[in-house]
Amino acid sequence: MMRLHDHPELTRPARLADWIAARLDDGLNVFDHADIYGGGECERLFGDALRTHPLLAKNVRVITKAGIVPANQDRSPWQVKHYRAEAGYLARAIDRALASLAVDQIDTFLIHRPDPLMQADDVARALENAVSAGKVRQIGVSNFLPEQWRWLARNTRLPLVCNQSQLSLGHTDPLFDGTVEAHLADGLRWLAWSPLGGGNLAERMPADVLDRAREETGLDETALAIAWLHQIPGTPLPVLGSMNPDRIHSALHGAQSVLPRPIWYRMLESVRNKAVA
Repeated sequence: MMRLHDHPELTRPARLADWIAARLDDGLNVFDHADIYGGGECERLFGDALRTHPLLAKNVRVITKAGIVPANQDRSPWQVKHYRAEAGYLARAIDRALASLAVDQIDTFLIHRPDPLMQADDVARALENAVSAGKVRQIGVSNFLPEQWRWLARNTRLPLVCNQSQLSLGHTDPLFDGTVEAHLADGLRWLAWSPLGGGNLAERMPADVLDRAREETGLDETALAIAWLHQIPGTPLPVLGSMNPDRIHSALHGAQSVLPRPIWYRMLESVRNKAVA
């Protein structure tokens, strides 16, 4: 829901409620938020839509994240972007999110960025308290490296269920540095943000390769990017940034498609501009 403000027509509660209902009809019921999206307004607008149609709230699952303070929200004289993976700060963020989103429970709460100053034991207690109180169903992390999530995991009795991190044809390093395997070994589902690589696959891939892949698979650019991502072991879940229904439907088509292995590797080779070793 980060790009909600890119669609002014959806900032009206009734229109956004209709959009949410249409996504539920598509079989999509998980909506990704963060407390900083839209300067905090995206959570509130989503909540206003659910208040307009309360029955929707029973069918949606909400992911939200906290722990980043943008420079323009820093109340200190320094006006510096920083991280606040602090027990008290995260506990308050959870309460604010519940009120803004108009849901009884956050399905999955994530620490938005690894914080070098995080006291993992204190943070773990705060998250455990939120789960035991029924405010949060499960916890995870976002943009964490393996040893960063492992340190938090060692300090909590709760399982970490996911890591939301960048992965796409436009960002393939994790396929070769052991990050994918670390997710699999530790049982974390990969929630892949920017799965379309910013929507510029056509700029990254030679036109002849893209055209041939489209012709042989019947998939458009969006569907190809999602199908490619979906075949990575562990089946990373794309966190689709687009709110355009046509693009969403293309992504769904891609998620239900399987690319022949040669096409998968040819697409990888073309965006990396080199063959595998």
